[in-house]
Amino acid sequence: MNTKKPLLKPLHCGISVADMDESIKWYTGMLGFELIFRKDFDMLDSEVAFLKLGDFEIELFGHHNTIPLPPERREPNKDIQTQGIKHLCYEVRDIKDLFDDLRKKGADIVFGPNPMEGTLMGFVRDNTGNLIEFMQKNL
Repeated sequence: MNTKKPLLKPLHCGISVADMDESIKWYTGMLGFELIFRKDFDMLDSEVAFLKLGDFEIELFGHHNTIPLPPERREPNKDIQTQGIKHLCYEVRDIKDLFDDLRKKGADIVFGPNPMEGTLMGFVRDNTGNLIEFMQKNL
């Protein structure tokens, strides 16, 4: 019997964006990611960029014939009605400070921070409208 558990560690999350330059600017300026790779891939008809923060990466896809994000995907309570992955969530130490900083930078804040089952949480939209959740645990 194999008792060794497989290594499952989050590596990256792929996000399709409307404008690669603006998205790189948003993720580096708003959240502090660092651009580590950017290249056009003919076989994907897309430009791809990897950004890193700590030991986590996001992979941005800028398809050359991109289709806009449907309006219902921009609202957390409507988005969960559609099957599929919903959002990326980051744990933060001080969500109130983060949201104050994001507001000063002009982020599109959906709501929050709000209490939820012993945590504080909130959502923002990136420059394409993709939902991002932030959560402060252990209040």
